[in-house]
Amino acid sequence: MGTVRRAEHGKRAGFRESAKDIVRFCALGGLEEIGRNMSFFEYGDEIVIFDAGLEFAGEENPGVDYIIPNTTYLEQNKHKIRAMVVTHAHYDHIGAIPHIMEKLGNPTIYTTPLTKEIINKRQGDYPNTPKLDFEIVKNRDVIKVSDNITLEFFNIIHSIPDSISILVKTPVGNFVYATDVKVEYDTKGNEHGLDEYKRVAEQGILGLFLESTNAEVPGKSLASDLIMDNIENIFLKTKGRMVIAMFASMLTRVGEVITLAEKHNKKIAFSGLSMKTNVQIAQNLGYIKIKQGTVIPLDDIHKYPDDKVVILSTGAQGEENASLMKIATGENRSFQVRPGDTIMFSSSIIPGNERAVQTVKDALARQGAIIYHSKNSDIYSSGHATADELKAIIKAVKPKYYVPIHGYYFMRSTNALLAQECGVLKENTIVADNGLVVEFSKTGFQVDMDHQLPAHYVMVDGLGVGDVGEIVMRDRKMLAEEGMVVIVATIDKKTGNIIKNPDIISRGFIYLKENVGIVEEMRKKIKGIIVQMPVHKEVEMDYLKSLVRDQIGQFLYTKTKRRPMVLPVIIYV
Repeated sequence: MGTVRRAEHGKRAGFRESAKDIVRFCALGGLEEIGRNMSFFEYGDEIVIFDAGLEFAGEENPGVDYIIPNTTYLEQNKHKIRAMVVTHAHYDHIGAIPHIMEKLGNPTIYTTPLTKEIINKRQGDYPNTPKLDFEIVKNRDVIKVSDNITLEFFNIIHSIPDSISILVKTPVGNFVYATDVKVEYDTKGNEHGLDEYKRVAEQGILGLFLESTNAEVPGKSLASDLIMDNIENIFLKTKGRMVIAMFASMLTRVGEVITLAEKHNKKIAFSGLSMKTNVQIAQNLGYIKIKQGTVIPLDDIHKYPDDKVVILSTGAQGEENASLMKIATGENRSFQVRPGDTIMFSSSIIPGNERAVQTVKDALARQGAIIYHSKNSDIYSSGHATADELKAIIKAVKPKYYVPIHGYYFMRSTNALLAQECGVLKENTIVADNGLVVEFSKTGFQVDMDHQLPAHYVMVDGLGVGDVGEIVMRDRKMLAEEGMVVIVATIDKKTGNIIKNPDIISRGFIYLKENVGIVEEMRKKIKGIIVQMPVHKEVEMDYLKSLVRDQIGQFLYTKTKRRPMVLPVIIYV
């Protein structure tokens, strides 16, 4: 297996095509992370955007709610934007929409009915945002969105209904943009989900953009009918109540579980607002069928035998405020865990959530719950294509160029190697990063290494969007890791003398009452610094603060080998 052709290797010399003969592709998020997916194609003065998602903040971004793409380039060129396409309704593809649409001129969103309704539901949480303009599309719709760009939409398989991929037709060539997808195999070996790729491939495909989330996972996904058989077996042997935790957006699986519950005369209750809302939307659109009397309020579960109650809950990732966490900690007023209750985690663990999920499992196990999860039972199959499924799509599409998208670099480089196994030339696999522009012409491609577009994180923190930058995050991390020391010194502006002992406040650094010696030494050192300053020099306050900060910081490091944030407060009276 050859080495991956990295982005910089794609830079070419001697390209002479004018801008109108070039299709430019750039990802503003999603190529160096899981989440924050947003890309665009540009031809001349025409831009089409694909998705606008969020990425949930990790421990490295304390206090941040989530992260969205940087849209500076699109804001500067909003007069070129002809359309936005949203491929499906997961938050890593729609989560940024309320924050960016007004800045982009509120372009028309082309998407499917379910995706539209879930976008609108989220938009309702932001009352000051503009009303969105939608154009509903269905399988095989062909829409000319600008003079030179035509989009053909086709249905694909993912963990949420109404997911689509797109054939992007340009004067340079045709491109397939396939975000979160999978190929399904049933227990009889039948293949599902490739027919549309084979159909669009007949038009000739210059480039394929395909997700990389599970490129490292060998083989094929578990068959969906096998998973439902396993869940049914658990249904049959469960004597207590059952809680099934999953993403509220996994509506395909939610519908299957509801059908299974009806088959065994069980009642369904929902726990978690997003679960209730999403199921209601899917039911209104006909994607989930529920018989009258199947769904009961969570408050009424005590009216039914334990083995006839199934609760569909959010919180499979151990989210602090989600329903399952409240059940685990006893904060849910309608449901308290009893020995013999069954808890099923119908999801995989998102990297970074391992500790939170383990905390929930421990709390449930201590209360006597029986726990099933993907490591001890085959009850979950990812909505993302594994290695063999990716290769099946690549072989179906037969692209000249291959651009792995969605995932960390190693995932995408692994995906590129899969393409090479399928016959794509090594020099035609393009592993770019966020902000790098890939330019395609009829005679080749290049990665423009000289003009990387802004693609750094935009933090959403409470009501603030983009006002938390690197300096603020550095300070937060410093406070979290080393604590802080506040020094308040009052100085007589006539004499320059310190009026009383400096007040010292420590938070997250040392407990002052147990470190009296260090505190007294610190006070002496502060007095010594102030005495050295000339009298009547209030203009020197910044310099004095700097001296105190640096010298006390060094003193504390010498004493403790730790570097707290030192905040001097100088008051002249």
